[in-house]
Amino acid sequence: MNLDFLSIDPGSIIFTLINTLILFLVIKHFLFNPVNKMLEERKDDIADTYNKADIALEKAKEAEAHYNELISGARDESAQIIKNASQKAQQRSEEIINSAKADAAQIRVKAEADIQREKQEAKKEIRSEISEIAVMVASKLVDKEINESDHRRFIDEFIENVGDES
Repeated sequence: MNLDFLSIDPGSIIFTLINTLILFLVIKHFLFNPVNKMLEERKDDIADTYNKADIALEKAKEAEAHYNELISGARDESAQIIKNASQKAQQRSEEIINSAKADAAQIRVKAEADIQREKQEAKKEIRSEISEIAVMVASKLVDKEINESDHRRFIDEFIENVGDES
């Protein structure tokens, strides 16, 4: 049995090692370096994306805080506006009520004055009518002739008595 194919040939081993080394260098030069470069670029892109995301998140938090301040300020302002409007409405209500009371007082004073005037006119009319009636009654009751001064005195006394009773 011949075992020539099992023999170790140092030239073949060196040739195989040199071929492997050359193949390694060629693959490293044409494959590993571009792949490593591409992986580094991808890694840098991912890191840059994370940095941009962190910056955007920070800006979003700042914007949220700013908007929360604006909303809080708007709530305070709206509460103040409502309070002011309520106070103005209350003040206007009081003005209207006071004005109505003043108008009512003026109407009452005028009505009382009108009543007094009407009362005085009614008294004058009644006195006039009573004096006419008294003259007629007196002339019919008294057959004798009375002078004009007695007649006037009689009428004035009658009117004064009637005026005092009312």
